[in-house]
Amino acid sequence: MKTIRVAMITQAYLPHVGGAERQLSALIPLLRSQGVQVDILTRRYAGMSAFEEIDGSPVHRFPVPGSKPMAMLSFVSRAALALASLRPDVIHAHELLSPASAALLAKSLYGTPVAAKVLRGGVLGDIDKLRHRPLGAQRLAGLRRRIDAFISISREIDAELASIGVEPARRVRIPNGVDTDRFAPVSSGEKEQLRENLGLTTSAPLAIFAGRLVPEKRIDHLLMAWPQVCRQVLGAELVIIGAGEEEAQLREQAPAGVRFVGQVDDVRPYLQAADVFVLPSVTEGLSNAMLEALSTGLGVVVTAVGGAPDIIMNGRNGLLISPDDVDGLAVALVTLLQNADLRQRFGSTGRRTVEADYSLAQAADRLVGLYTRLAEGGRL
Repeated sequence: MKTIRVAMITQAYLPHVGGAERQLSALIPLLRSQGVQVDILTRRYAGMSAFEEIDGSPVHRFPVPGSKPMAMLSFVSRAALALASLRPDVIHAHELLSPASAALLAKSLYGTPVAAKVLRGGVLGDIDKLRHRPLGAQRLAGLRRRIDAFISISREIDAELASIGVEPARRVRIPNGVDTDRFAPVSSGEKEQLRENLGLTTSAPLAIFAGRLVPEKRIDHLLMAWPQVCRQVLGAELVIIGAGEEEAQLREQAPAGVRFVGQVDDVRPYLQAADVFVLPSVTEGLSNAMLEALSTGLGVVVTAVGGAPDIIMNGRNGLLISPDDVDGLAVALVTLLQNADLRQRFGSTGRRTVEADYSLAQAADRLVGLYTRLAEGGRL
């Protein structure tokens, strides 16, 4: 088996924990098993070392001093310089902002082919951000001309890439994946035991949110909807997992029946203990938390943004609602929390959906195929 050396450039990596970081760290062992050697190039934040190995992969971190423009220039130049000694066969940029800029600078210096993953579409997405930045049109034109393969994780992102003139041959659909063996349903007895172990309700329906506590996730809307839910589903409990800039404010405004547990190392037991997963975001890429919930067999209530409409067939494997619709959010949650049979049906169908198209192994296989094509001939 021929080894392919891939340099992954990303804004953040472990021990920083987010959906993108967890997805990448879960993929790397599967890539390694197929002959892909990965180096991670990322930003160095306070308390982190300049270099370490995490789960067998070298992680190179570069300082980002000063203002945002200075930090971007520092990261781009240092990452490109490091690639001179790493000499990968392929550079994989995670985001169209500074990671893609670093990748293209290295390509101009060393001729290395570049794949770029678009992390999010829509509002606050990669392309939307570039359009609103100085010289955004010129930057987008440069990306369109010079990136060898654009990785899209949703139909929304694929359409945005088409809108800026990226031809179909260079748009590669590789959705995020989930470890379906780890994130698996449990029996009712195991669910009850998990709730006891985690200190959660054992006598009423349980909903869960997992993600960053930031404005675009609209957790404030979830808190506004929850009293409406509790009036119709007595004793219902909402567990909120995660940390972020809004945490203190959200804790202050939380109504009865809401529990914040902060950041956790492993969200799986919470998902396995729950009945319903809820994600009221106004913008998403393809939510890893949603994929994990589906794989665990939960009924889901999610907004119809990002990759959710690609996966959720409304009324068959979950409920889709409009973003910023607090009343619609409450109605959907009540519908699922009151109906165990419907939750079971959605959960079973959602699990099959993930197993068919969104497993971690499938994502790894698709990436290996892309890397192989790029390493052998540059452009697709």
